[in-house]
Amino acid sequence: MDKKRLVMIPGPTPVVDSIRAEMAREIQAFGDPRFIADYKGLIDDLHEMFGNEDGGKTFVLAGSGTLGMEMAIANSTKRGDKVLVVSHGFFGDRFVDICTAKGIEVDTIKSEWGKTVPVADIEAQLSKKDYAAMTVSHVDTSTSVVADVAAIGAMMKKFPNTIYIVDGICSSAAQYENLAEMNIDILFTGSQKAFGVCPGLFMLWANKKAMERRESLGVIPEYYVDYKRWVPIMDDPMNYFATPAINLIWALKESVRIIKAEGGLKARYERHLKHARAINKAMEALGLKLLAEEGCRAVTLSDVLYPEGVDCLAFRKAMIAEGVIVAGGLGAYKGKMFRMGHMGNIETNDVVAALSSLERVLNGFGKLSKFGAGVSTYLAEMAK
Repeated sequence: MDKKRLVMIPGPTPVVDSIRAEMAREIQAFGDPRFIADYKGLIDDLHEMFGNEDGGKTFVLAGSGTLGMEMAIANSTKRGDKVLVVSHGFFGDRFVDICTAKGIEVDTIKSEWGKTVPVADIEAQLSKKDYAAMTVSHVDTSTSVVADVAAIGAMMKKFPNTIYIVDGICSSAAQYENLAEMNIDILFTGSQKAFGVCPGLFMLWANKKAMERRESLGVIPEYYVDYKRWVPIMDDPMNYFATPAINLIWALKESVRIIKAEGGLKARYERHLKHARAINKAMEALGLKLLAEEGCRAVTLSDVLYPEGVDCLAFRKAMIAEGVIVAGGLGAYKGKMFRMGHMGNIETNDVVAALSSLERVLNGFGKLSKFGAGVSTYLAEMAK
């Protein structure tokens, strides 16, 4: 019998039974009035939940988070425009490739891995040129760093002609986000991270300013990701452009129900914050070091540096043998750390199982001083 494996990577995250059951439902036609009502209800719920405004649009579409990145750029810029990319790691740089392919001039302002770019530095760069858009990853999974998107949004009021784009792929539904409160023009994410749904959907919120920018561009070269092709469907799913991912939409609808039952996005953030800080302390109790500096650590994952002499591949294989899957490092930290996700609908028992497996693996490498240090620290913090 195969051992059950707990997936503790930065996405996809574990899928709970009620969401999985929606994936198993008997298929309906995309024109079935029952599905149309479900789809429209989901769009409206997400529109309100994330603070989009009248005149803004919320899109729930089949595709990966990378397609969301492309959609944000395609509807905000044209060839020859300038875009500022604020990068806190590996995935912030992906915007550079997307913009370059579109013939856009890109400037990048980067932080040292484990740190964030100061808001004052971003403001100083924005003052140098007329940027059509600026992108920021709320959480970059390569570094587990969280950007202060609220502070950046407040600063962006000084640059009303620049579209503020936030990559929420590894943050939305865990780190708190609200377009109106944080002055965010475009936010996008994927279904497989903190929403706790299988991969296959991306969601994008575009406020009134972002929709007006799209209107000003006229005809754009992109097809599938053009807002204008999807607005009629988002307004009334009885309309048709491309086949929706029916069962995934039901699954996401169940995820939204779970979030509401939990008390909404702020309550969900507080749960993630408590888990994350307890996990951080557990790692430190085991003598492990975290890549992200204290004060800018995300609540969705932890990037943990290996003790000296631990081989990455051997470590991850040993974790799999113990029933837990973690991810490896990226970029300059490939082979130097592991990344453990702790977002979505995971529970205390999941984390205890993961930490217990970690202790056994560290012991096998001769890097554990005492069994129970990590688990007991985590439980003590969660009990506070």
